[in-house]
Amino acid sequence: MRKQIAAVLLTLGLAQGAAAAAPDGIDIPFTRFTLPNGLTVIVSEDHKAPVVAVSVWYRVGSADEPKGKTGFAHLFEHLMFQGSENHKDEFFRPFELAGATDQNGTTWFDRTNYYETVPTTALDMTLWMESDRMGHLLGAIGQKELDEQRGVVQNEKRQGENQPYGRVDQRISANAYPANHPYHHDTIGSMKDLNAASLGDVKQWFGTYYGAANVTVALVGDITPEVARQKMTQYFGDIPAGPPVARQQPWTAERSQSTRDTMQDHVAQTRIYRQWNVPALGDPEETQLELAAAVLGGGKTSRLYERLVYKDKLADSVSVSVQPFALASQLQLQVDVKNGVDPAKVEAAVADEWKKFLAGGPTADELERVKIGTRAGFIRALEKVNGKATILAEGQLYRDDPAAYKTDLARIEAATPAQVLAAAKKWIAKGDYTLTVTPAPKDADFSGEDEMEKPGRAELAGRPESKLPAKQELRTVKSEVDRSKGVPQVTSFPDLTFPKLQRGKLKNGIEVVLAERHAIPVVQMQMLFDAGYASDQGRKLGTSAFTMAMLDEGTKELDSLEIARRAERLGAEIGSGSGLDTSSASLNALSSQLEPSLKLYADIVRNAAFRDADLARIRGQWLARIAQEKTQPTGLALRTLPPLLYGEGHAYAIPFTGSGTEASIQSLTQDDLRAYVRDFVRPDNARILVAGDTTLEAITAKLDAVFGDWKAPESALPKKNVADVAAPAKPRVFLMDRPGALQSLILAGVVAPSTKAKNNLEIQTMNGAFGGSFTSRLNMNLREDKHWAYGAFSFLQNALGQRPYLMYAPVQTDKTGESVAEILREAKDVIGPKPLTHEEIDKIKVGDVRSMPGEYQTTGAVLGALSGIVLYDRPDDYVQTLKPRIEAQTDAAVQAAAVEVVKPDALTWVIVGDLKKIEQPIRDLKLGEVKVIDAEGKTLR
Repeated sequence: MRKQIAAVLLTLGLAQGAAAAAPDGIDIPFTRFTLPNGLTVIVSEDHKAPVVAVSVWYRVGSADEPKGKTGFAHLFEHLMFQGSENHKDEFFRPFELAGATDQNGTTWFDRTNYYETVPTTALDMTLWMESDRMGHLLGAIGQKELDEQRGVVQNEKRQGENQPYGRVDQRISANAYPANHPYHHDTIGSMKDLNAASLGDVKQWFGTYYGAANVTVALVGDITPEVARQKMTQYFGDIPAGPPVARQQPWTAERSQSTRDTMQDHVAQTRIYRQWNVPALGDPEETQLELAAAVLGGGKTSRLYERLVYKDKLADSVSVSVQPFALASQLQLQVDVKNGVDPAKVEAAVADEWKKFLAGGPTADELERVKIGTRAGFIRALEKVNGKATILAEGQLYRDDPAAYKTDLARIEAATPAQVLAAAKKWIAKGDYTLTVTPAPKDADFSGEDEMEKPGRAELAGRPESKLPAKQELRTVKSEVDRSKGVPQVTSFPDLTFPKLQRGKLKNGIEVVLAERHAIPVVQMQMLFDAGYASDQGRKLGTSAFTMAMLDEGTKELDSLEIARRAERLGAEIGSGSGLDTSSASLNALSSQLEPSLKLYADIVRNAAFRDADLARIRGQWLARIAQEKTQPTGLALRTLPPLLYGEGHAYAIPFTGSGTEASIQSLTQDDLRAYVRDFVRPDNARILVAGDTTLEAITAKLDAVFGDWKAPESALPKKNVADVAAPAKPRVFLMDRPGALQSLILAGVVAPSTKAKNNLEIQTMNGAFGGSFTSRLNMNLREDKHWAYGAFSFLQNALGQRPYLMYAPVQTDKTGESVAEILREAKDVIGPKPLTHEEIDKIKVGDVRSMPGEYQTTGAVLGALSGIVLYDRPDDYVQTLKPRIEAQTDAAVQAAAVEVVKPDALTWVIVGDLKKIEQPIRDLKLGEVKVIDAEGKTLR
């Protein structure tokens, strides 16, 4: 076995003695230059697709907020999307028209970043937009814009804290770091401080931190350094450098003593968090601690998972990980305690394993498996241009080295068990903060609490002084850009390059569909079975998802842990599961390890053992999952709405989480699982989809070697009932009580035509304009105009039968009734007095066409397209011919799709919130009959 591991390590470039500078040949070539105003630019060429990732990183985050201004960095990020002096409109709008993908902005402790991937021809527009808000923002921001985004951010805060365990992060930050540490408070901020934010704060923040010298821009994709230099100078060269920004210095602020804390929340089970302050990003010992964390709790083969979940059966899950930051990092343990188990027993078992690790450190085998997984994960991350841009920008921003990832990979490669043990002994042998979260009484109300206002760890002496950067002579350069002309128009767009599908068959008749692609040395495949949640019909609910989840929990010759260990040694990712109409088993393998990966994969698909011990373990985790779903507003709604939409007896009248019910999962037996496999997981019900670094001849031969002799049973394939159902004659309203909820979750649904419908494209376009995009009617109303929600959308779930069309909005509690009324008004308007306009429809059409080069960058995205082609009987050239079919849609056809799908008088509403606050306003709307139901969908009154 040691020889096998060594061979794999050698293949991956992980063996001792490999070149430290670029192990495994991993390299992101780049050019770096600095504009005269101090703005740093990193350029990396990647011409596999006609797109460019633009990633703009400002060296400012919530760690820079002074006392009384918490949450301001994130609030300012939102304001950056409000428009600028020369584009007084939503920032997203030109990008939707240009076909941008991967677009967003984020804020954390140490940075604020804005990013998008655009067609190469849209680069001028993108740089104009990013430079306009960097250099020309304040004239576009007034009290109205500030109030609007304040409301949006406050609803983002409510939405996060309304989730189970949603108040934990701030409690940990406040107790991990002293009150005078930059990380003492959470990025989202306090309601009090958000309310106090003023226009003066906006101007001061912009002037202090948003100068050009405080920025790194990474450009990765279909671009050259010469073009990048010219365009960056053209658009950004005249922006002032801004004042020098003092850099805060690393401060771990570790504890010498252990501290403990408890809190209650609306959760289904007790969760234990344990946290240590450890060295900052870039510190050699931080890398060693990441390896220690992976060995202790990085997956099912880790020490704590094996001990707590497999052996002692005390927990449903356990994980250990490191979150690295610029000033200090956090190593954190998280354990979900099995219901009925004393948390003290869990802590004792954790302490025992921790003690053993600190005595002997990791084994060579443990460390090698973690190294392989790290390297394989990094290779996969390089496929997207935005992924590479993030890696380069982070290295520059935090460590003044875009190639800092090479240092980390080399440290990982060279790490020895002794080094990992030494780092662990130094940093995680003492000084932990333990937080135990327990289920609160059902009527507990936390809506008036704000964790940000609670005291935590006291101030501590010794905070390092911030340091100003070395003095530079910076200057602007004259720009020839006439911003009065507005946003540059994008007049041409690159064509999509998509691999031609190839088809073959195995000896036993299984069809193979291949999309050949050699961008990275990885092969992805999916064995697709006609099954899914819908195949639960006539069986115990949850059978499909549960059975598929059990496939890799043991074969005739291998137990669950040995399967996981072998996958780790191969750098392979193997999974199985179910969706609404299909079940699948998937493999993501390194090309160099494809044959042994396929052998393991085939064993999992063909030889599931369903041992009693594994069945009991997964059953316990599954029941915990169902209980967790019932504490999540969205989970509650998605469990109860589909049965109401489809009615008893329909294959889709099930919780759309696929998890089933407690009663059905409790009663599942080995015979149930074996019967399901016999009926559905069989070669005459399978198709194999492949995308990546192989050829049809090669992959067919390799698949034949492991699947060619697989024979179908004599029994017939079962049928599924996905018959059409009629819309209800009138609206129905179902309320679910969640006492003390910070928001109400509104979900309104109706059945729509199948994904296979002839007018599927028109339905998709209609949805995009009505509620499926940022600038859609629903989101612009409830988020941007009213700021009652962080987001409000509509969406379609793909289905072979009638699919659900859902409108979704988590809204602040005191605006629940008004929000329902607005959603209903928008639904009535779109099929009545205010049909979708040509501009609204065209925006979605052109965005869909122009985004395709960015959408299909990855092998996974190509595999997803293959799945749609096979499942919905689309032609092999579906993707290549999609552009003219999208463009051919008429306004009238899209408007007709709205009338066909959006049926405001047939909506079924499920609203989850604090009944004592929302029930009467809902009843006053007189939408229709109102019923109060429980988490199982049973009527209470």
